[in-house]
Parts: sequence; structure tokens; C-alpha cells
Amino acid sequence: MTAKRSAVNYGGVVMKKAILGKKIGMTQVFNKEGKAVPVTVIQVTPNVVVQKKTKENDGYEAIQVGFDDAKESRVTKPLKGHFSKAKVAVKRYLRELRLEDVAAYEVGQEIKADIFTEGEKVDISGVSKGKGFQGTIKRYNAHTGPMSHGSKFHRAPGSMGASSDPSRTFKGKKLPGHMGDERTTVQNLEVAKIYPEKNVILVRGGVPGIRGSLVMIKNTVKVK
Repeated sequence: MTAKRSAVNYGGVVMKKAILGKKIGMTQVFNKEGKAVPVTVIQVTPNVVVQKKTKENDGYEAIQVGFDDAKESRVTKPLKGHFSKAKVAVKRYLRELRLEDVAAYEVGQEIKADIFTEGEKVDISGVSKGKGFQGTIKRYNAHTGPMSHGSKFHRAPGSMGASSDPSRTFKGKKLPGHMGDERTTVQNLEVAKIYPEKNVILVRGGVPGIRGSLVMIKNTVKVK
């Protein structure tokens, strides 16, 4: 449960607004037409601004936010000093957000669920579920060979390339290997419901990660 510091800015894209949350699981709600809509429940306890990065001191503008309370015994002394300097309770996660209006934030300020509105489109980033070592059919949705009796080609990856020319396997050939457990983003998800008093956001559809994993909700970059 060690606080995890990160200097990543998630692709270098300057965001309008963002918040860290924890994936709780999936359920369903009914929309105005009475249809059941699958939603992901995300707990977004207030994010606290721990540090402000400025062009004068750091060469760029960003804010560092902390999410999810942690025990002091679970963090290192340097991190304890970091939180103590900001007069902020110890947090489990630390992330940097490059926002358009960094000047509007102050150290100690809370970012809550109500920065988003119902019906708004968002992008959600997280670490996808790990699937272990998988073949090309599961990993890349490749076709199987004939499954009838006598066939010796069922789930093999296919041709490695001609023997005389090019006499090699092309780079990028889809082969068996490790699947999942990588940072991914799902775009243009709709905020179905917000419960500010419960620090909960319901997002239509599925989001990356296992239950209890860290996710980031941010304004969408591709408006459909």
C-alpha cells in the first residue's frame, strides 16, 4: 500500500479536467425510456492537490494529486515529508495532471466528482486485466484452422513467411505471447449518473482493470 509517485502526464495531452477513482464493479440502471443500461461503478473520493508544478521551477505546468487514504506506516520517510509539507493526509496514489488552468488550483484543494456532469463524454484510462500467455486466437482474434478429423492445423499461428524470399519473419507478425496487463484507454464513454454525496460516478459500459484498480476519468479528446 505504498504511495506511488508518478511523473507521467498520460500522453502529454493537456486536459481540461480529470480525477482519479477506484473501479468497484458493474451493475445496471434504468434510463428515462425504462431500458436497462450496463454501467461501471467508480468510487471517486476527493482528490487532493499535493503539489503545483510551474514553468519557473519545473519547466512545465501541472498539479500533483493524491488519492485514497493510506497508513503512514505504509509510506517512506521522503513521502511522509512530501505530504507533511503540503499539510495533506498520506495518500496511496500520487499522479500528475497537466491541466489547462493550473493556476485555478491550490495545494490542499479538493477535486470532487461534481467536476463532471451527467451525459458528459469522458475517456477512462487504467491497466487492463492480465490474461497471461495466450495464443493468436485469443490474443488477436485470429481464425482457427479446420477442426475436423485429420487436420493438423487447428490453433497454430500460421505461415512464418516464404522460405526463399524474404527468408525471414516480418516484424509485427502476430504470435503467441503475454496478453493484457497494459495501460489502455476507453474513449467516449457517457457519464450515466453522479452521486456527489456518495463520491460515486456511474459510467455507461465497461472500463479497463480489475475490481479495486486505479482508473483516471478525464474529458474526452475525440468528440463523436
